[in-house]
Amino acid sequence: MNYTLEGHEQKHAVEEMLFHLLPTVTLTRADMVGQGDWCRSILTEQNGEAIGRAVVCMDGVTREAVRFAPIEGLTPLAYKRAITELVKMSIYDALAPALPQPPVWGSLTGVRPAKLARGLIERGMSRGEAAAYLREHFYVSAPRAALTIRAAATAIELDRAIGKDDISLYIGIPFCPSRCYYCSFVSSTTALSGHLIEPYLDVLCREIAETAALVREAGKRVQSVYIGGGTPTTLDETQLARLLDTLANHFDFSHLLEYTVEAGRPDTITPGKLRVLRAAGVGRVSINPQSMDDKVLAAIGRLHSAGDVLRTYDEARQAGFAAINMDVIASLTGDTAESFTSTVETLIGLAPENITVHTLAIKRGADLSDKAAAAAQRDIVSRMLDSAAGALQKAGYGPYYLYRQKFTAGGFENVGWCKPDMACFYNVAMMEELQTILSLGAGGVSKRVDRQTGWIERTNNPKYPLEYIQAACRLADGKRKLLFPNK
Repeated sequence: MNYTLEGHEQKHAVEEMLFHLLPTVTLTRADMVGQGDWCRSILTEQNGEAIGRAVVCMDGVTREAVRFAPIEGLTPLAYKRAITELVKMSIYDALAPALPQPPVWGSLTGVRPAKLARGLIERGMSRGEAAAYLREHFYVSAPRAALTIRAAATAIELDRAIGKDDISLYIGIPFCPSRCYYCSFVSSTTALSGHLIEPYLDVLCREIAETAALVREAGKRVQSVYIGGGTPTTLDETQLARLLDTLANHFDFSHLLEYTVEAGRPDTITPGKLRVLRAAGVGRVSINPQSMDDKVLAAIGRLHSAGDVLRTYDEARQAGFAAINMDVIASLTGDTAESFTSTVETLIGLAPENITVHTLAIKRGADLSDKAAAAAQRDIVSRMLDSAAGALQKAGYGPYYLYRQKFTAGGFENVGWCKPDMACFYNVAMMEELQTILSLGAGGVSKRVDRQTGWIERTNNPKYPLEYIQAACRLADGKRKLLFPNK
């Protein structure tokens, strides 16, 4: 689809809405529309009012929509937000009637819908009023609005436990025994990059020591730790113990509320590694089957079976873990609505404290080049997610955090479900941007959150293991700037 911008340069807003509504098309900005499908986004201003107009041609049918917004007296930031929403909503109004059915998330394109809802509640709306606003203003479906409000309520509750000097840590281990075909994380297989694990661990331990010194100097307290990947349990017992000991020897964990390690893949988990984790004070682990169908596991590149998941889960319980998360993914290759439902029911039978239901993020256009295929996949994913939500709520789980990604199959979401009082603190703090989070390791993105203004600043570590190793001498520079912004 070609698109033009007339009277403005809100390229990102236009593309974001078009991607949201038409995830399988290729977008091209043009000086003027031509043949085929196209979109014109037009912005004008007069008498203290902005006027957004969108004209869209789809399958030979042209539709037009107009929106208005008052802009007189707005601050620059408020003006930018008003214009961005105006551009997006005019395109939504023009294009949504051309779709077989509207997206369940309506016109919302952001990855953090609960953060939006939390803002509405904190500015004085009741939860019911905030839910109604999501439905009526952004056209969010009733079930998704309800999910969003419940996640926002959890964030509001956990936010009360965060003091002005509290922070969290993320430590990334970007290695896996094999690479799943859908993976979008920075990770390397041990077959290709196993020789980098030891030098990577050397640099990571150095970064831990340097970051801990900065945290002490800044007077910050560590409230939660999350070790993710990749697959942290790709490390052997000795390497894992070294990492955990380095963290304990340099950081003060006396105020720690939660310590999570994403053990992840059952083929990397052993009783010995579980003992190492427990001895270090780790209280929460993830054991992520993604599916409990062996054919699906083989198709996505996993090296474990459903039986391995059951064995590893039992070993984790025997090791003393009282908080276990298990991930599943809707819309994997070879999975059906029935087999996905069976996976969820099996996990519910195990009774982990958290079950996270992801929607597969697809490469735009891959295997979905025609509208019939896209519609069919959307319907299947909808059945999968609705079935999972119903079963989980019936079993006593509630949604505690959610987020969205571009190009998820059917435009759906990822939801963390938990038993009462078993929400993962780090997941909420990170996704809702409640506090400063320092990220160590390759690909880490650290954020300083000003809890008074909401202003966020970021600094990135080098993305890949080798680049990270080569940057050992300057890894602390960005974190120093975040922790000491006025120096």
